[in-house]
Amino acid sequence: MIEVRNLTKIYTAPGQKIVALDDVSLRVEKGEIFGIIGLSGAGKSTLIRCINMLEKPTRGSVFVDGVEITALNEKELRRARQKIGMIFQHFNLLSSRTVFDNVMFPLEIAGIPRKQAAERVRELLDLVGLADKADVYPAQLSGGQKQRVGIARALASSPKLLLSDEATSALDPQTTRSILNLLKDINRKFNLTILLITHDMNVIKEACDRVAVIADSRIVEVGNVLDVFSNPQTETSRSFVDTVINRDIPADLLQRSGGCDSGTISYLVRVSFIGASAGKPLISSMVKRYDVTANIIYGKIDRVKDTPFGYLTLELSGPSGQLNEALAFLRNNGLEVEVLEDV
Repeated sequence: MIEVRNLTKIYTAPGQKIVALDDVSLRVEKGEIFGIIGLSGAGKSTLIRCINMLEKPTRGSVFVDGVEITALNEKELRRARQKIGMIFQHFNLLSSRTVFDNVMFPLEIAGIPRKQAAERVRELLDLVGLADKADVYPAQLSGGQKQRVGIARALASSPKLLLSDEATSALDPQTTRSILNLLKDINRKFNLTILLITHDMNVIKEACDRVAVIADSRIVEVGNVLDVFSNPQTETSRSFVDTVINRDIPADLLQRSGGCDSGTISYLVRVSFIGASAGKPLISSMVKRYDVTANIIYGKIDRVKDTPFGYLTLELSGPSGQLNEALAFLRNNGLEVEVLEDV
């Protein structure tokens, strides 16, 4: 659906050049919710603006649904943008227009007959739960309601791609969750490809199928969200994951571990539970089968999108051979096992 090839964007200012994107390549598949996460200034908003050509890249190319957006003339680009919806952090609603007329606006620009356009607007307001707010002005709405209007407006021309630029960052956590649930529902109903730009790993956790991590104007990691959470490959990715599920062991708990009987050894291990494995009694089964002891040091469980996911840090003790067999048992049952240290 989206293919970005060797994209570079350089801004020039008196006496300096600012590299906002540096040779970025990326692929987003049709029908997925894809997240791009990075700190402020990393280049993520520039990337999304290059995808719909609100910013013209310095080098590289962007393809959307097989069409090279970066090669279109102005007339062709206007036509192509009708199939790319966008929602914004600060809503960008027209204060002098009612909710109904804000959603109507892109249909007016596209020249859709009034009767047909009005029917489409009513469908969309019902979809986003604002059918009773059609005649209300933006100033009378909450932040979440304004964003729902923004989503309805972005969907007005039946786009194939929806771009979201920090669309939930101005909202409280409860409202953010409701907006993300709406986007997931839209994705399922219409098989609509959604690209989410965010600096909040909770947004990635709640909504996305895959994620790209951007740092210093470059993509540093791309992967399935569960894979990135369970085994982040870069320091930037680890720092984002730790904002949601902190894997560090509190010092006071770690000090309570250590020491084992003569003839045995101990490992400090971190076990990652994903999906079905989170509901299985694998630790108790391991203890019974291999006659090892397991001292739970620290743990946390959460959900990544609709999948249970969590960490458990254990001090495992037992004879060397049995301990290694116990670790192999956990790995063979689909758990990620990381030996942190010998105790």
